[in-house]
Amino acid sequence: PPPPRAGGQPPPPPPPAVAAQQQQLQQQQEQQQQQPPPRPAVPAAPEPPAAQEQQPRSSTPEPPAEPEQPTSSSPISDAAAAEDGADAAADELAREAEQLKLDEQPKTPRTPRTPRADKAAEVAAESHTPVDQGRIMEAYNKLMAEDPRDHLNVVFIGHVDAGKSTLGGQILFLTGGVDKRTIEKYEREAKDKNRESWYMAYIMDTNEEERVKGITVEVGRAKFETEARRYTILDAPGHKNYVPNMIMGAAQADVAVLVISSRKGEYETGFEKGGQTREHAQLAKTLGVVKLIVVVNKLDDHSVAEEGKWSQARYDEIVKGLTPFLKQCGYNPKKDLTFIPISALHGHNVKERVGSDVCPWYNGPTLFETLDTVEVQQREPTAPFRMPIVDKYRDMGTMVMGKSEAGLVQLGDTLQVMPNKLHVKVEAIYRDEQESNAAPAGENLRLRISGAEEGDVATGFVLCSISDPVPLVSTFECQLVILELLEHNPIFTVGYRSVLHIHTIVEECEVTKLVHAVDMKTKEPKKVKYVKSGAMCVCRITMEKPVCIETFADLPSMGRFTLRDEGRTIAIGKVTKLPKNH
Repeated sequence: PPPPRAGGQPPPPPPPAVAAQQQQLQQQQEQQQQQPPPRPAVPAAPEPPAAQEQQPRSSTPEPPAEPEQPTSSSPISDAAAAEDGADAAADELAREAEQLKLDEQPKTPRTPRTPRADKAAEVAAESHTPVDQGRIMEAYNKLMAEDPRDHLNVVFIGHVDAGKSTLGGQILFLTGGVDKRTIEKYEREAKDKNRESWYMAYIMDTNEEERVKGITVEVGRAKFETEARRYTILDAPGHKNYVPNMIMGAAQADVAVLVISSRKGEYETGFEKGGQTREHAQLAKTLGVVKLIVVVNKLDDHSVAEEGKWSQARYDEIVKGLTPFLKQCGYNPKKDLTFIPISALHGHNVKERVGSDVCPWYNGPTLFETLDTVEVQQREPTAPFRMPIVDKYRDMGTMVMGKSEAGLVQLGDTLQVMPNKLHVKVEAIYRDEQESNAAPAGENLRLRISGAEEGDVATGFVLCSISDPVPLVSTFECQLVILELLEHNPIFTVGYRSVLHIHTIVEECEVTKLVHAVDMKTKEPKKVKYVKSGAMCVCRITMEKPVCIETFADLPSMGRFTLRDEGRTIAIGKVTKLPKNH
């Protein structure tokens, strides 16, 4: 610095350019500490014009702008100021990012290809809406206006080789489901296999193994219509090795057609001990089939026909032999049973009445007339939705199949898959292979759902209402009728293990408490330690895994069950009581 002037006078002021430069540097440092720039990519000192725009106006006029000259500020102070500015800018960026996230969250559009977690969250959010009874009735009335006909599932049951598949094929041929050219093709195939009378069964038995052996393995499905109703045929296997498949089919049925072969020796074989005529009739009643139509088939067979006419003596013999047994199974002979003589191979008395020259002693209704007039229970459309899942597969989403046992389902409904309590949304509804906006109870449905993968559902699960879900229990109290226990295990008591069949569920179970036996005549309870074949009792059954069931009083089709042991049906029962906390 220059030496002080003589006389103690202060030094002269610096030149204007230096003063302006010092003042500008000081303002920049203050501005970086108080009001940092909004989003600097790299923390740096703002340019002089921007600083001049943001600083408050002063009363003194500013000197004119001078060209930049190197400043004499310290490098340490510049680094500290830059570091402070960077921290402040980072904090500001974090606050702005958080605010942007909050602002944009509700505006995110819903797309069909959202991740599974986001889709599940959407479905869960929509599941809290209350049930609109008016909307349900409006959809139900619209469905009835489009097609007021009821839908019935008809299962064909009976002993092996009684003519079940032949009857199903004949019905499809008579209703136009199969053309004559296809029938002629099946006739040639059957003749090549030396099975001329099997060609009608080929319509239902599409598997080559079934055609070669002449035995139905899987439950065949077909549809036909009359002026009064729509029907789905369930052709159940008759062989004892495939009884679990028959149970799966009968669990979906509203009406059962018990096919009896009147040929000499075949009726006796099916009805004797161990025959499938007995077991199928018992299982059908257990699985919720209220009405039973008994068709006496093959009356035109040479072993029973008399000079080309159907034998009334053979028909009466079969009716008298079956009626007491079916009454024991729980059928009312006057209300629940109907006997019809038919010839499934030639279609006599199936759609058109048989001529008097062939059967002069019968003037009752045909099979079609009986089906159109049979009484079935009415289902309440506003009841909580229930659909036991029979099968699932993948087709542009997760598809589930089953029969809706209660309630009405609509497109866009949010439902719950039990027992895993997964909320799903109905994206598409198919009934009778046609897409629909809604479906009432009693229909065979295929639903496309979102919010669940194929591995999240399984056979035996139940698709149900969220507001009133199906009970999930691992133990229940029931009323049992013991049919016939095994020879080497003739005592039914606590600890007895067997296999439980209830709607589409197959689960191992154990008797954990024998509450009491029931006297078959007086219906009075009595304390016992065990029961034998033919007895009735009330007991408590426990499963290894929790299952979805209803009491018989609330929903009969999901409250009936069968106990099987070593391939034989040992007991039939109904659920009477569930735990309070389920």
